Order: sequence, then C-alpha cells, then structure tokens
Amino acid sequence: MPKTILCLFLALILGSSWSQEVKSELQKFHLGEKLQQEKKWSEALVLFKELLKGDSSNVEYLWRTSYIHSIIGVEQKKESAKQEWYKKAAYLGKKAITQHPQNANAHYAYAVSLGRMTEFASNKTKIDNAKLIKSEAELTIKLDPKTAGAYHILGRWHREIAGFNILERTMIKAIFGALPGGTYEESIKNFERAIMLEPLNAIHYYELAQTFLARDEEKDTQNAKNWLTKAIQIQVKNADDKNNKKVNARNF
Repeated sequence: MPKTILCLFLALILGSSWSQEVKSELQKFHLGEKLQQEKKWSEALVLFKELLKGDSSNVEYLWRTSYIHSIIGVEQKKESAKQEWYKKAAYLGKKAITQHPQNANAHYAYAVSLGRMTEFASNKTKIDNAKLIKSEAELTIKLDPKTAGAYHILGRWHREIAGFNILERTMIKAIFGALPGGTYEESIKNFERAIMLEPLNAIHYYELAQTFLARDEEKDTQNAKNWLTKAIQIQVKNADDKNNKKVNARNF
C-alpha cells in the first residue's frame, strides 16, 4: 500500500475513533443533564464524575458536580458526613469560578455550597461566610439575572441577617463594617423574584412563608398561610418536593 494511501487510511481510522469518543462524551453529558433535571442526583453524579476524569477543567462538569454534591449532602444523616459533601462541593465550585470567572452557574454552585456549609453552623461561622455568600449570589445574578436559585439564596441571606440580635449585629459590624441589607423586606422581594422565575418550584413559596412568619408583623401570619397554601397546591414531582411539603406543613 502506497505511503500516502496508508496515511489517509490511518487518519480515517483515528478520526472515526475520535468522533466516537466525542459522541460518547456528549451522550454522557446529555444523559447526566437529563438525570439532573429529573433530580436523580446519584445517577447524574456518577456520569459527571466520569466526565470530569476526562476533562477536569470543563465548567459544565465542574459546576454540576459541585451542585449535586451540595444536594446529596443534605440527605446524609450525620453532620460530619454532610460537611464532607459540602466541602467537596465548595472545592469544585471554587475551581469552576477560578477557571471560568464569567460563568454564572459556577458562581451559583459555589454560593450553594457555602450556604449549605453554614446552614446549621454557629452564628459566628455564618457571619464569617455571610459576605462571600452574598457576593457570589449577587455576581450570579449580574452574569445571569434569570438564575432563580441566586434570588433564593439572597432571600435566605437577608432573612438570616435580619434575625440576628443586637449582639450579633455588633459582631457583624466589627467584622465587616456596615453590611448592606439584612432586612425582611429584601428577603421577601428576593423570594418573590425567585417565584416569578420558577413558579412551579414550591421551595421558594415555603421560604417566603417562613420569612413572613419570622418578620411577624400585622397580617404576616395570614400572608405566610397564603403562600404555604399556594406551595401545597403545586404538584409533587419527586421525593424532595414531598419531603419539603411534610417539613414545612409542620411549621404552621
């Protein structure tokens, strides 16, 4: 076989092999994306971890793997196990934003991981992380104003800060100086924005109801019940939604 023909033959074989690899990678990604949308977290995680092994700097693989770690971490029974999942999520999220600083999803996944890590932490830890969580959520919105989850994070952030007592607020001022925000009104505004963007996501309604209860002004109890009623009317699509309904219904 002439040398030129042999080279062309080899190129065709190698090109076909590379094409199959690309096709396989795309198939894995689309399947992982579908599983994530269906909230089949463990199955999606397996695929994205495999994809990361082949391309450890791919922002789609990084932020999705980070986000799923934050979600699965919630399901762990021991706090120590939860924190291990959240730390991994934060590591991947930080890597994603370091390599892809203009990617909104990367900043969102990192903000989620930080929020999870401090959810049941001491108030001191919450205060230490407060500024970073807020800035990451706000940067997410700046890069993509339609990211409902970022408004949700800000809603919880403002409610958390608004609920601090005088001593805790003094600590915040000592650490950060004046920390803008931290009002129930801002919390309500952000949850309402999240609901507008994701009207079928019941968790936004539940958290908005919790904010009205926390503020506890005139008619706030009724407002909370109204939003809870709307949340209950949303169709349950998965185990997460079903659990949220049970937990939040007990709080009213």
